[in-house]
Amino acid sequence: MSWARPRLIAHRCGGALAPENTLAGLRKAAERGYRAVEFDVMLSGDGTPVLMHDETLERTTDGHGRVAETSDAELARLDAGSWHSAQFAGEPVPTFGDAAEMCLALGLWANIEIKPSRGADAETARKVALRAAELWNGSGQPPLLSSFSIAALEAAREAAPQLSRGLLCVAPPADWLATCRRLACVSLHCSRNHFSPRLLAEAQAAGVPLLLYTVNDPDDAGELLRLGVSALFTDRLDLLSARAD
Repeated sequence: MSWARPRLIAHRCGGALAPENTLAGLRKAAERGYRAVEFDVMLSGDGTPVLMHDETLERTTDGHGRVAETSDAELARLDAGSWHSAQFAGEPVPTFGDAAEMCLALGLWANIEIKPSRGADAETARKVALRAAELWNGSGQPPLLSSFSIAALEAAREAAPQLSRGLLCVAPPADWLATCRRLACVSLHCSRNHFSPRLLAEAQAAGVPLLLYTVNDPDDAGELLRLGVSALFTDRLDLLSARAD
């Protein structure tokens, strides 16, 4: 299967240039010429899909506690930007709907990582998949759903089979291809640290696009793309030029 999407993807919305998983990050990616973004979606205490990577709030907001135990009203009051820099003070935690609306307005294709809190794999995947199908309905640029969780990928497939899925892992297991086929995943995403020419050859022979995270060195990125890696996730939007993609 060929990769028809952009080959450079802004990691967690805006990479290192903006607070992760925020609308400011999406705007920054678009400003830098990026046409593709990746972000994480988790459920709030009210069951609402929101953009968040960690199960707890401390690292990327001025809040405390578990995301899964925090209400929408509480999340809406948090500052998700000051931890990055003063210029982003007051940046809110976006809902999935807010992020989708901005992606569509800015022409950004999205890789949505389903990021369940502990024990909520299937519930998170169902809600994210159904909401994604609704938000991107008729858009012509449907997103790709990915996850480290097999249970989440299974639930996403059941809830919205029309949306493509990617198998996300750190190091691909020996049976990665069988898992991809069982889950009808269209792509394999893994750490740059576990890339090998053999893995690329296996993926190419199977017709499975290989995507690598997180690649921040321009020379390394250029070589990987030259070798035939389908796409790269990067934090360094300032070093890797998406306009050359």
